[in-house]
Amino acid sequence: MEQKNEKDEDYGYQLFPDRHNGTSKRSALGTSLFTFKHKCQVMLRIALDTSPYAKLLLGAMKHSGCAAYLDRHFSCEDCDGIVSGGFDATTSQIVLCQNNIHQQAHMNRVVTHELIHAFDHCRAHVDWFNNFKHLACSEIRAANLSGDCSFGNEISRFKFGIKQHHQECVRERALRSILAVRKVSREDAEKAVDSVFNSCFNDHEPFGRIPHNNADAGHAYREFKNRDRYYSNI
Repeated sequence: MEQKNEKDEDYGYQLFPDRHNGTSKRSALGTSLFTFKHKCQVMLRIALDTSPYAKLLLGAMKHSGCAAYLDRHFSCEDCDGIVSGGFDATTSQIVLCQNNIHQQAHMNRVVTHELIHAFDHCRAHVDWFNNFKHLACSEIRAANLSGDCSFGNEISRFKFGIKQHHQECVRERALRSILAVRKVSREDAEKAVDSVFNSCFNDHEPFGRIPHNNADAGHAYREFKNRDRYYSNI
């Protein structure tokens, strides 16, 4: 128990109170049509069924032997006000912050971001708790490939294009994610991000490209589905 409390404190679990306290708020009201939980669950299902980003990542995880199931690997919970979601490596579960996600586009982006972490967890056996560079790499990939830094999202943040703007957005959002879940100085976080940035920024799996919008992600999804078809008769 003491070890669990220490891990919670060090690794950002305090941002997810239901998970941190080991409790789950379940009641008749909790399944009401008017609750955050129900809305979260509906938007989650829509994201998994319709988002080309999510569909490609789910297919890639299944292909890698890590199939994700709605009831087992996704959880709508109340979270700290600064976060929208997280990946719990100890349970291989994606947490979606039902009190902070209110629009379908936001849900699609959060699901994609966290599925990239789940894909990395499956593919690369990320050492989330002991290797800081592993965490930095996955945060770079998630910021780069999830649409977090799309032109539309940056405009909505009143951030306008400069040379290598996409790279700078990815770097800054990776840093923000690290600082949210680790008790570490910005200087140390920057060193970790800089040390792996080029290799992780250029790792586009499973998309094969940086999907800047749904059309890009849709093309990538169709290409992913066709990767093995030419070997079917061998």
